[in-house]
Order: sequence, then C-alpha cells, then structure tokens
Amino acid sequence: MKLAVITGSVREGRFGPTITRWFTEHARQHGLFDVDVVDLADTTLPLELPGTPERLFDVDGRPEDLRRLAARLEQADAYVVVTPEYNHSFPASLKHLIDWHPIQWQAKPVALVSYGGYGGGVRAAEHLRQVFCEMHAVTIRNWISLDQHWTRFDAEGRLMDPEGPDGAAKAVLDQLGWWSTVLHEARLATPYQA
Repeated sequence: MKLAVITGSVREGRFGPTITRWFTEHARQHGLFDVDVVDLADTTLPLELPGTPERLFDVDGRPEDLRRLAARLEQADAYVVVTPEYNHSFPASLKHLIDWHPIQWQAKPVALVSYGGYGGGVRAAEHLRQVFCEMHAVTIRNWISLDQHWTRFDAEGRLMDPEGPDGAAKAVLDQLGWWSTVLHEARLATPYQA
C-alpha cells in the first residue's frame, strides 16, 4: 500500500517535521506501506482556487509542480495527516491542500496524528474528521494525540518516554492497514462514484 504522510504545519519554527519523522519511521518498519512524505512547507499551491469545479478537477491543466503533487496524492492508498492545533483548529495550509484536491481523497482512509498544548490537538483532529467526511474519505477511529509535544522529544527528535506513543502508532498503522487494503480492493472492484 502507498501511504502519504502529510506534514500540515508551515509555521516558522514548527515541530511537525519531528513528529512526522517519528511516525514515518514506524510506518516504514510496519512493513505494509511504501511511505511518501508530503511536507506542505515544500508545496506552492496558489492562494486562489479555480472558479469552477471543472477547472478544479482539471489536474492536467495545472503547472508541472502542481500536477506532481496531485499525482502523489492520487497514487496514495491511505493518508496520515500530522497536524498541530492552531486557534482551536487545524492550520489553513491543510485546508488549502484538501480544497485543491477534492477527488484524490475519495474512498481512501485517513489517520490523524495531532499535537499541541494541553489538549494534544484534539480539536484540530475532530475538525479534520468533518472535512474529510465531506471529501468522501474515511477517517479511522484510532489516532495519536501528543499533548505538550515539546516536552516529549529530546534534542535529537527521539521520544523520551516512547512506550505509549509507540504502541499508539502500531495500533493506528494496523487499523490503517486494514482499511487501506479493504478500500483498495473495493475501488478496484467497483470504482467509487461521489
């Protein structure tokens, strides 16, 4: 299965890449997934969305870098979204990515890894569930929430107390593996119609 792990924060001094590296290491060791890391700080989506659905769906008419990004998302069988919580929700960079790619998520599973303050990004994760539902994606039940994330990792980006988060990562990957396999087979048998 092809797994796209998306780093959602583009903020200066962001912590997201540290959490993405930790999770990606688990995903690669899990054995089911071929992992592709999509860092939104490295993408250049225009601020203006196309004015009609037809133009938004026309990926072939986009510049080369935007076609490559859409292809990476299209080729994924599953997604993991690593999101901080900013102002009680997820960052605008994630919403912009989702809105630019309305069909790539369809009939595919999404796992969430949230982080932030005392709530661990729970509100960001719950808001993303609503958005992905509208995109015809399936957010899986298990997710990872890292509260006070800045206290959990050492200077080299290693978890100082890994037992709980590492167990949560395995549970998420196991569940994501089941959903990605089942939905992949379903899409092959019957193409999804939104």
